[in-house]
Formats: sequence, structure tokens, C-alpha cells
Amino acid sequence: MRESATDLLVSLPEDSNVTDLLLQMHRKNPARVLYAVKNGSSWEDITAAQFLAEVTRLAKGLIGSGVRPGDSVAVMSRTSYEWTVADMANWFAGAVTIPIYETSSPSQVEWILKDSGARHVFVEDARKADVVLAAASALEGEFSIWLMNDGDGADTFTGLSAAGSSVSDDTLETARSTANLSDTASMVYTSGTTGRPKGCEITHGNFALFGVNVIEVLPEMLKIPNPTTLMFLPLAHVLARAVQVGCLHAGVKVGHSRSASDLMSDLKSFQPTFLLAVPRIFEKIYTGAQASAEAAGKGKAFEAAAATAIAYSEAQDSAARGGRGPSVALAMKHKLFERLFYPKVRAVLGGNAAFAISGASALSPMLAHFFRGCGVTVLEGYGLTETTAPASVNQATRTRVGSVGLPMPGTTIRIADDGEVLVRGAVVFKGYHRNPEATADAFEGEWFKTGDVGVLDDDGFLRITGRKKDLLVTAGGKNVAPGPLEEKIRENRLVSQAIVVGEGRPFVSALITLDEEALAAWSRENGAPDGVAAEDPRVQQLLQESVDAANAAVSRAEQIRKFTVLPKDFTLESGHLTATLKLRRNAVIADYSDEVDKLYAK
Repeated sequence: MRESATDLLVSLPEDSNVTDLLLQMHRKNPARVLYAVKNGSSWEDITAAQFLAEVTRLAKGLIGSGVRPGDSVAVMSRTSYEWTVADMANWFAGAVTIPIYETSSPSQVEWILKDSGARHVFVEDARKADVVLAAASALEGEFSIWLMNDGDGADTFTGLSAAGSSVSDDTLETARSTANLSDTASMVYTSGTTGRPKGCEITHGNFALFGVNVIEVLPEMLKIPNPTTLMFLPLAHVLARAVQVGCLHAGVKVGHSRSASDLMSDLKSFQPTFLLAVPRIFEKIYTGAQASAEAAGKGKAFEAAAATAIAYSEAQDSAARGGRGPSVALAMKHKLFERLFYPKVRAVLGGNAAFAISGASALSPMLAHFFRGCGVTVLEGYGLTETTAPASVNQATRTRVGSVGLPMPGTTIRIADDGEVLVRGAVVFKGYHRNPEATADAFEGEWFKTGDVGVLDDDGFLRITGRKKDLLVTAGGKNVAPGPLEEKIRENRLVSQAIVVGEGRPFVSALITLDEEALAAWSRENGAPDGVAAEDPRVQQLLQESVDAANAAVSRAEQIRKFTVLPKDFTLESGHLTATLKLRRNAVIADYSDEVDKLYAK
């Protein structure tokens, strides 16, 4: 077995909890701007003093409304400042936060409320209140449902805060200080790619130790003057909340973007210095830039600029390993495109972002090199809900494209004999709520079994090669990891999703969905009639070229022999994607079984 470890860099008193990070920041600098709230086209700053006052009022309101230490309080909302206030107020009241994705169905909400025991729920608006009411109707007990947004932009916490008018500061402090590092801060329900979601008990120590240590491993992002980030990933997911705790400790100003339709304009107006994103965001930016260049008749210039950025980044990797860095000729070409092209890519991200963190799924090495060559270093990390998101991450001065970095402080990563990635340490969760059997199955002694397959290089960098349950075994007995093949196909700007199939079949095939916007742009550029571009031989040839490129990296037995284009893309609404845009493989294969069968028909 091979191991890689990073010692805990900063420890915390066992009797502390996440709320102490806010109190420390307030004592240090009450005027420090921690958040910014969008007001029209501008952003209004929220200082540590203002945030603490709002949290304190709301926490007293929760106590006055009957919430007691250890109670579960759910939050169902899009990412927002109000979500953040509700989360911290729960912790000040001694409660456990239960995130619910804002896209969840009544049956999903019903299960989470039943399993968690939550009888108090913050909801973003009346529509989500209706969903919770429908879910609660099948459950016993009384429910408190509190609106976070009345639709008129008013402070809808006012009414709830008023319920705490008679709650003393001493009573609040008793509730706030009840939890310690080993106590549960939140139960985050798995996305349910298979089976019923399980409630992962994330402790105050999981969040707080991540928060105080991440600044030590990413100082180039977090210790710069006036760092800022725009949060647009779901706060219902543990990754966004863990990073937000780190931002609180580091004094990073955080803005929130509520919807995909607002994201581009929010990036432009907020101008973050770093970002947290998923690979799909980087894929869309790349394909969008490519499509814009081709529409302007500058397709060849884009190709040259992209190739230069990638080559320049690859040369930086080579230099970091003791090899040759960028040649004089490459450096000159890079300098030329730095004047003509790369600032336009950075402008899409607001113009000030020098770094981004990518998580939730695998990032194509090509995209990582492209963005770094354009001046935005994308640091890929790895983790699961059960590891409070990042168990490992690349660092600005210690990065290896294609890997997911080095272990987080206080974390050890081991590769088991069968290749499975095992994790122990500060980031590992407490267990599955009310599910001791699942908890026992998830651990091998003190090691959490991630279900992912990976390797550690000689310098301790982790590379994920697949997921154990996703490995295909063909009729010929060949094990095939679908992930790398799918990543390569998705580099085609016309491709939205790719899923490799072939379990028990004589050969490997693929289901492909197309990006509607990219396909429409291609149709305009190439004179293809609306609605039939997917069947155009030229599109099929472009897809075949991407499949051929994927096949070039694997043995013949692992190569994709056939593919088919599905009539529509996978979406959250169709049930084929999780809230963090991961494919629900079982759902896709079940729903498109006829298409799969046709690929193998004689």
C-alpha cells in the first residue's frame, strides 16, 4: 500500500466550534467586509459587525421559536447571502443545519425531513414552501416554515428575529457554545447517484479545521490584499459551504450569484480574485470562446492562441519537474497572445481572477493547461461529501495538472491493494445518520473507503483513474474505466455529455448528447438547416474524431467501437444529473436502454 500525508498545520481547542471563527474575526476587525449583497447592478458590503449582529438576532429568534441545541433546522434555497445567515444563525442557536437542494422534489424533501428529524425549515420563497408543505403532510408533528424572501426584497428575517426579543445574551451564549469540534454541525445528504440519499454527519471540526488550514495551503489566493470570490455553486453541497467557512476565517469578501442566467453579469460586476467552480463551467467558457472566435472568422487565431496557452502551461509543468521550461519562441508567441487574446478569456471571469478551484468531478487536463496558459491557474481538488469535500488539492506552488493534488492538512491518503483510495483524518465525516450498517460498510478500520480508484505518484500527488462501481467489464473480461474516455470526448465543443457503456457487452460504446448553443452556432456557421444538424455527416465526423482521440489513449479492447447521439441533453429535471452536475449513470442507462441495445444489434 502507498500513502501520502500532510500534517495538521493549525489545530483548534476541542471545546470550540465554527461560530468561534466569526467571533475571532469580529474581535480582530469588526469593520472587515465579509460579504457583499447585490442591489441592482451594484454590490453592498456587509462587515463582520453587521453580519454578527444579523446572525445574533436571527439565532435569538430561533431560540425564541423553540429551537434547542441539537435540533435539526433545514434550509431549502438557492445559493444566497440569506442562506449563509440562516446557516450561521443555526449554529449560534446550537442547531444542526440540514441543507436541501432547491430543485428537490416533495418525495426527496419528505425523506430528508423524516430521516433528519427536522421540523423547522427555512425556505427561499413561497414555491419552495409549497414543496415543503407537500412533504410535511406525509409526516407526523408540527412544522415551522420560515420564508427567507417575500419577493419584495424586504428583510424577511425580521419577523422571526422579533421572536427572540426576550432571549438574553447569556441564553444565546449557552446555546452557541454547547457544541464542540466533535459534534455534528450539519447533515449533508448524498446526491443519490445510487440508492436513497444518506445523511452524512459533518462535524464542527470537519468544517473549522478545514477553514483554518486551507488558508495555509492556498495563501496565494487567501492571503492577498482584499481577496474576493463569487459563490455560485449550491450551498446545499458541502464543497461550497466548506470553502465559505474558509473564506470567513481568511476574511475573503464573498458575493453570491443566485442563478446561471445571472452568473456572467455577476462575474463582470463583482470581479472576484478567485473562483470555486465545477468542470462544466470551464468547458462552457472554452467552447463559448471558441464559438465566438469562429463566428467572427477568427477560428484559426483561436486555435493558435489555445495551442500556445496549452504548450506554455505544459512547459511550466516540465520546468517544475526539473525539465525544460518554455522556449524563447514559445514565450514570444505567448506574449503576443497575452496582448491579443488571453485578457478576453480572463474578462469572462470578471478580469481579476488569477486562480480557480475545480471540484466535484474530473477536469480535463487540456482545459487546466488552457486556462493556466491564459493566466488563470485552475487548481483541481478531490473529495466527497463524506470527506467534507476537499481531501486533496493542488497548490499554487505545488501543482501537477492531471492530478488532484496533495492531501489536505491533517489528512492521509492511502491506495489499497485493489487500487481504491482510502482517506483518514481531519476531513473525514462522523458517519451516516441513523445508519450504522452503512457507516460500518464505508470504513476499513479508521480509513474511509471512497469507492474511487487512484494512484499516488512519487511526490505524493493523487490521480483519480476511475470509480470502482463505474468500471465496466466487457464480455471478453476487459476492465474499462469510462472516465478518461468521456473527458476526452467532452473536449469537443459540440458535446455536452458523454457516457461510456459496455458492461457485459462484446465491445465498448458511447451515448453522446450535444450542447444546444454550440450546435446552433455551428449550424449558422456551416449553413445547416435548423433541427437536423445532429444528423449532419460533418457533425458525425467531428464526433468520430473526438472518439478517435479518446481511443488513442487506451488499448484496443477498451476502445469505443460505436456511438449514438441522443435526442436531448441530460438535465437536473430529467433526473440524469445530480445538483452538482454529476451523471446519474444508472438512470441514464435505464432510461436509454433501447438506444444501448441498438448499438449492439447485429
